[in-house]
Formats: sequence, structure tokens, C-alpha cells
Amino acid sequence: MPDEYRTVARVGVHETEVNRSRFLCALAPAATEQAAQDFIAAVRKEHADASHNCWAYVIGADAAAQKASDDGEPGGTAGAPMLQMLLRRDMRYVVAVVTRYFGGVKLGAGGLIRAYGGAVGEALDSLGTITRRRFRLATVTVGHQRAGKLQNDLRATGREVRDVHYGEAVTIEIALPDADVDVFRAWLADATAGAAGFELGGEAYGDA
Repeated sequence: MPDEYRTVARVGVHETEVNRSRFLCALAPAATEQAAQDFIAAVRKEHADASHNCWAYVIGADAAAQKASDDGEPGGTAGAPMLQMLLRRDMRYVVAVVTRYFGGVKLGAGGLIRAYGGAVGEALDSLGTITRRRFRLATVTVGHQRAGKLQNDLRATGREVRDVHYGEAVTIEIALPDADVDVFRAWLADATAGAAGFELGGEAYGDA
């Protein structure tokens, strides 16, 4: 799995115009292929009168699922350049739909490729992207008397506290970059005089 990937910061639309044709690029984060397809369907419904609603999406931190559609434009002139722009920008878990309202001037294959790819690139620049980094999940177990100070110390040192459970002991779920695991073990032992338990869990992605 890659150490990090980028995705769009929010849902949004950016419009460009090329030789009187309007290109509206709608971008959205998408956790699954189904979410991407639902977004595509919603845009197609909203712009049912458009000349074309071309789309592309990349799902998975390793870009395992990649699909694109030209929606009636000449083969390879719309969906493919949109997908290539997403991949070139290292975008993941993202869907793009470019709606074209034909302005009466034919753009030719090269013009279409530039227009569709460019619409996605400009939309990414306009809406902004965020980087998500791979973390190891871990659970810290500590007595109630130390829990409050430990939580404060964790936050003061920039550790991400994801959840806290109060039972016979207090369990604090945190996320750590892989490279920090050994350093954190040593810090935790020092901060709690060896009184805290530490257990590594699986992996997840979080904001960098």
C-alpha cells in the first residue's frame, strides 16, 4: 500500500469555456465504485440536456479501480484524458464528471483531449486537494489516574487521538506513522513509568 495519496478536498464544480463550448467539471470524493457511479448518475440527471456527460474515477489507495467513459465523444478523447489527469495528479478515491454544452464549433480530437483533461486539471486547482497518509492504528491502555495527563501529553506532542473508552482501565486509540512506532513505545514507557499497555492494530489513512 502507498504511504500516502491525494483526493479532492470537497464536492464542487468548475466551469471553463473552449471555442464557445461550456465544460463543467464536477468533482467529488468517492469511497467506493458505487459512490462514484451514484455521483455520475446524479450529474447526468441534473444535466440531461447536455451534449455529453463524460466521466472518470479512481478508487483505492493503489488505484485498483479505474474507469472512464467518453459518453458519445470520439473514442479516447474525453474519458481517457480525464482519467490520465487524475492519475498524473496522484488522485485517489475521486470521481470527475465533465458536462459539455456544445457551442457550435468542432474542436477536433486534439482539442477535445486538451479540453476534457484541462477541465479536470483546472477543477482540481480550483477546488483544492488534500493529502491522506497511511498510519498504524494502536491502542494504549492505562489506569484512570494517569489517563487525563496522558491524553493531554499525547495531544501536546501532536499525536492523533482517535477515540477513548472508559472501563476498568482507560483505552486510548491512536494513529501513528509507521516510522514513529518504536519512538512512541519508548516515549510512552517514559511518560507513564512503564504503567501503560501498548498494542499495535491495523492500518488506516488519515489527513497528513
